[in-house]
Amino acid sequence: MTQHRKRHKNLGLAELVAIALGGMVGGGIFTILGVSVSMVGNLTPVAIIIGGLIASLAAYSYVKLGLYYRDEGATYSFFKRTYPKSHFSASIIGWFIIFGYISTLSLYAYTFSSYAISSTDFANNIWIRKLIAVGIISVFSLINTWSVNGMGKIEDIMVYTKLVLLTIISFVLIQHGTTDFKTFMDNMAVDIENSSILSILIVSSITFVAYEGFQLVINAVNEMTNPKKNIPRAIYLAISLAVIIYVVISIGALFAIPKDDIIKYKEYALAAGAGDALGTLGANLVILGAILATSSAISGTVFGSSRQMAVIAKDGYFPNSLSIRKNNIPQNAIIGMAVMASILILIGGLELILEFGSITFLLVSLLMAIANYKIRDKTASSKIITLTAIIGLSIGGVLILYYEFTSKWEQMLAIILIYIALSLGSWVYAKKHKLNEEKDSK
Repeated sequence: MTQHRKRHKNLGLAELVAIALGGMVGGGIFTILGVSVSMVGNLTPVAIIIGGLIASLAAYSYVKLGLYYRDEGATYSFFKRTYPKSHFSASIIGWFIIFGYISTLSLYAYTFSSYAISSTDFANNIWIRKLIAVGIISVFSLINTWSVNGMGKIEDIMVYTKLVLLTIISFVLIQHGTTDFKTFMDNMAVDIENSSILSILIVSSITFVAYEGFQLVINAVNEMTNPKKNIPRAIYLAISLAVIIYVVISIGALFAIPKDDIIKYKEYALAAGAGDALGTLGANLVILGAILATSSAISGTVFGSSRQMAVIAKDGYFPNSLSIRKNNIPQNAIIGMAVMASILILIGGLELILEFGSITFLLVSLLMAIANYKIRDKTASSKIITLTAIIGLSIGGVLILYYEFTSKWEQMLAIILIYIALSLGSWVYAKKHKLNEEKDSK
C-alpha cells in the first residue's frame, strides 16, 4: 500500500484519482493473472470484478472514517482514535498494517524481478529472481534515504506512463489474439461447468491485494479541495477504473496467450505471451510496463510505509530507534522495511507473499469496518452496508485460509505462525507502552 509524497498545492478530483490508481495499479495485476487463470481459467475477469466489489465494501468504512476524522494517518490513526483506551488495539493495527506494507513491497519487488529477467536465460532461476528483487528494494531504499523531492517527480512520471502503457498493451493483445470472442465465451462456459462458486470467490479474495492503495486518497486529506465530495468520488472512481483496467488486461491475455502458458509462466505470463503474439517489441513493451508499474509501487511503498512505521514507533509500539529521522527522513525505518521485505522474499515464494498480503489487507479492512460500525452514528454510516462489509471481508479471509488448508497446509501454517508472531510482538509493545505511560504519570 503506497503513500504518495506531499504536494504543495490543492488537489482536485483528477489528481486524487491518479494518486489512488498509482497505488493500486502496481505489481498486483501482473502477479495475480497467472494464479487466477490456473484456478478458474476464463472466469478470471469475473473473479476480478467480484474482487473489486469486495474492495468497494472495504472502501465504504475508509470513506466514512476519513470524512469523520480528517486524519492523514488513515488506517492506524482511525483505529487508535476509535479505541483510545486500548493500547493493544493501537499496537496490533500498527503491526498488521506495517507488515501488510512489507508483503506488498516484497510482491512488487518479486514481480519487478520476474519481468526484468523474463527474456533472459535466467528467467526460471528462482534465486537469481530473488536476489534481483532484494537488489531493487535496496536501490529504492537508498534513493528514498537520499532524496525526497527528486524521487517524487520521477514517481509521478512513472505512474502516468504505466497507465498509458497498460491500456495500449491490453488493446494490442486483444487485437492480435488468436482467440475470437465466440471461442472465448465457449471456453468460459466450459470453465463455468468445471469451476465452483467457491473457487471463484477464493480467487476474488486472493486478488484483493491488487486493490489495496485506494486509502492513499485519505493521506492527502489536508491538501485536497472539498474533501466531503472528493474523498468518496475519488476512491470509488479509482476502484472502478482499476476494475476496468484489470478486466481488459486479463481478457487481452486470455485472447492472445494460451492458458497453459499463462499458468506455466505465471510470474511473468504477460511478457511470455506477448512475445509469442506480438514479437520482441510486444514483449519488451510489456516488460517496460511491468517495470514501470512495480518501480513506482516499490518507491511509494518504501516512502509511505517507512513514515507510517516511524509514527507508530514514536507512539511506542515499535522500537524507538525506528522513529529517528534525519532531515525529516526516517532512515532507520526505511532500512528496517527493506530488510524485512528482503527476508520475506528469500524465505517465501510468490503465492505465500501474495496470499499473506491479501489476508492482511482483508484483515485490516475488516478491522476498519468494525471500527466504523462501533461509531456508525457519528460517521453517519449505514448499518446494513457496514455489516455486509464485515461479513464479506470475514468470508474473504476465511476462504483464503480454507484454500491454503486444502491445497498447501504448510503455507497456511506459515501464515498463521507469522500472525502469531505479529500478535505477540504487538502485545509486548502495548504492555511496554502502558507501563511507560503509568510510570510517567506518577
